[in-house]
Amino acid sequence: MLENFVLGLIQGIAEWLPVSSEGMMILVKTKFFGGAEMDILIRQALFLHLGTFFAALVYFRKDVKNLLKFRSFNDSTKNLFSFLVIATLISGALGYALLQTIEALEDFVTIDARGLMLVIGGLLLITAYLQFKSKKQLKGEKGIQKKDGILLGVVQGFAALPGLSRSGTTVATLLMRGYDDSLALKMSFLMSLPIVLAGNILLNFRDFTFRPELLVGLVTAFIFGLLTINVLIRLAKRINFGYFVLIFALLSFIAAFV
Repeated sequence: MLENFVLGLIQGIAEWLPVSSEGMMILVKTKFFGGAEMDILIRQALFLHLGTFFAALVYFRKDVKNLLKFRSFNDSTKNLFSFLVIATLISGALGYALLQTIEALEDFVTIDARGLMLVIGGLLLITAYLQFKSKKQLKGEKGIQKKDGILLGVVQGFAALPGLSRSGTTVATLLMRGYDDSLALKMSFLMSLPIVLAGNILLNFRDFTFRPELLVGLVTAFIFGLLTINVLIRLAKRINFGYFVLIFALLSFIAAFV
């Protein structure tokens, strides 16, 4: 019960930061609650993402409602809708292929806790680099291009790797592509909705076994995700979170040898 509460708390807060919530959950679970096979860890982290899925759905409910009104699309909404469809299809296919590869490699390669933490630290360094490289620009919804949907689909697909922040890499990429800060954040979080839902349907629900402790983690992730999303989005506009990601990367390397 405590494990699921702690992991749900991490997911609820870290999802909105350019720090991998999945990587941090795996790090905490491996270090404090005992390790498990990589595919099991990833499936558990993916399930807890449903908590922040519902938090984002509530927070962006007006945007989601507009995206579902197909007949009343204006040019801006049409561009955003096309972007999300393209990004979701590409990231879904790529992410699924990566997860299948990780699962297959477990039969041939054994990754211990230390190796896992070193990998996570290295991937967090990539996220930090992307954050430092991001630049503030002013491109609105009318400037959304389909090629950006392709690019962000690839970026989000690679975020299936534990330790590589989905929000961090997608937001940083959107900023480097010239999008306004607030629009980049909104696009990133809207991108997460279909991919999290589809990922759970394809990877988790077919073998889903309900346990009360899972509900604890899910509800915790939802509550803390909803409470912190507004505050953290405001902070993300004012502070370069690359420094925070760099600190987490260094902590991962230290933890590998503690």
